Amino acid sequence: MLQTNLGTDTDMALNLVDLSRYPIADLETGEGAEFLKTCQDHMEAHGWCNLDGFIHADALAALEEESSDLLPGAEVLTIKRNIYQGAIDPSLPEDDPRRREYTHVATQLADDQIPTDTLIQQLYQSDILTDFVRRVQKKPVLHRCADEFQALNVVALHPGSWHAWHYDTTECTVTLLLKAAESGGDFAFLPNSRTDESEDRDAVDRLLAGDMSHAQKFDRGAGTFTLFRGGYSLHGVTEVFGATPRITAIMTYDEQEGRVISDDINVRIYGKRVEKILRDRKVALAQG
Repeated sequence: MLQTNLGTDTDMALNLVDLSRYPIADLETGEGAEFLKTCQDHMEAHGWCNLDGFIHADALAALEEESSDLLPGAEVLTIKRNIYQGAIDPSLPEDDPRRREYTHVATQLADDQIPTDTLIQQLYQSDILTDFVRRVQKKPVLHRCADEFQALNVVALHPGSWHAWHYDTTECTVTLLLKAAESGGDFAFLPNSRTDESEDRDAVDRLLAGDMSHAQKFDRGAGTFTLFRGGYSLHGVTEVFGATPRITAIMTYDEQEGRVISDDINVRIYGKRVEKILRDRKVALAQG
């Protein structure tokens, strides 16, 4: 494991983030305050903020090696779900595109499969990083997700795979690209396609029918940190091409402390392993 010369600070963000470019540890004055405002303004205008080279080179090499060591123990999941990650709404017309389920294949580690002493888990647990995400999103409070499976994930999309259209189950999702695809694997989304009260169904229907004219798309280099309001913008990842997988760490945050995701959604995402964990837990509780 490449962990030499990464630093000895107890908050892992101070060891891994390129603080000379991204001064997340001091956002009150000077360059830090200017940087924060730039991020906030971009988030306000576009619904996302991309920080290229957020992780310094030595740390990125260590994170990539760590993920390559962890992923052989991950399951290859065939994930089938509608864009809301739940069950189909039977009140919708039969030909309504929102009734469709979309399928993608990914090698995926859930939070409970990522050891606490790994660099990526320690980075996710960083209070400095969490507060930075909170402030960019202009939230009065923000917590790391309490769900035992969804909080932190590491996902590999192999050549020929993509990530199907969906909304996130929480508003504030952050991704860190650990390894870029040779080509493809672009992040694509429909900005602000819904609110807490409504959804732009015309725009969503056009996208689901294959019309990308109103979508935004960008590629990213390894080490890019992306803040994104995934609960409000329909999004996915285009097909990966080449000989190497696209590897991403997905970090999830929530304004509501202690909130967990429904068993139904977790089973849909993580499959039989999680289904067995939840079933065995219910049996144990019933037996007292």
